[in-house]
Formats: sequence, structure tokens, C-alpha cells
Amino acid sequence: MNTLTTIMTRRSVRQYTSEPVDPSLIEQLLRAAMAAPSAGNQQPWHFVVVTERAKLDAVPEFHRHAWMSANAPLAILICADIDHARYPDLWPQDCSAATQNLLLAAHALGLGAVWTGVYPKEDIMKGLRDLCSLPDDVIPFSLIVIGHPVEPSPTEDRYDAARVHDNTW
Repeated sequence: MNTLTTIMTRRSVRQYTSEPVDPSLIEQLLRAAMAAPSAGNQQPWHFVVVTERAKLDAVPEFHRHAWMSANAPLAILICADIDHARYPDLWPQDCSAATQNLLLAAHALGLGAVWTGVYPKEDIMKGLRDLCSLPDDVIPFSLIVIGHPVEPSPTEDRYDAARVHDNTW
């Protein structure tokens, strides 16, 4: 799949088969995420790969928008190590870029994925911090739930010329 097709056809997928995600695909997802741009190349990210059924089942107890994790074989928690960030105010942009790369890679590999927001929701951050035993200086940013889609997602053209401004508002 070429890059523009991947971007234009990616959609959030919330229903997955029970088939596990092959470890080689997980590595490809992580490589894609780590290829994202970051401020000053600081790469503040860390990734927690969650495949344990009990952990995936526990997520909806504190994150109601991540209910699909209870039916998914995989979730990847993207975190920021803020104590080692050279540009401490820019880690959310860095982790957003890594998240988007991971979502696009999942789609290109034939997987389905959905971005479930974590940061700055304190209760969700605490739930994931506890569930994944994160150190205090690591901030959970986003939880990407991943699996083999039950069915393909329909695509739509979201371009809106009314939101484009030439040179001035």
C-alpha cells in the first residue's frame, strides 16, 4: 500500500478477531513508531506492549473509551520519559507523531487499531501507570488497541475546502 493510500484509508477499528498479532508485526509497528520525528531528535518515547489477557481486560475498568481492549489481542502504551527530554514542553507532539506512525503502520500491515486518549486524564493515567508499573518520571500518553479487524472499515473523503485559508484567515 502506498503512503497516500494508507493515510486516506486508515480508520479507527474497534472490533477484532481472536487471532494474536505476530511478534514480527509488533516489532514493525514499534520500528515505525520510533521512526517518527521529534523535537531536536530527543525521542522521549517508551512503549509498553500489552498482550496479557488480564491486563487487556482490566483497562475498561478505568478507561471507558478503551472498552475494545477486552476483545483485542494487543495494546501498545506510548509513554514519555520526561526526565530525559531535552525539550520538556514538546514531548506531547513527539508522542503524537509516534502514535500516528504506529496507526498508519498497523493499517499498512493489514491490522486494525484505534487511538484511545490517555494524557492528560489523571484517572486514566493513574490506571495505566498502576497496571503497567510505570516509573514516576514516565508519563502514559496514548493507548493504541490493535488486532486483526473483523471487517474492513469504510473509507471517506474528509477534505473540507472551507477549512483551508490562503495566506490569511
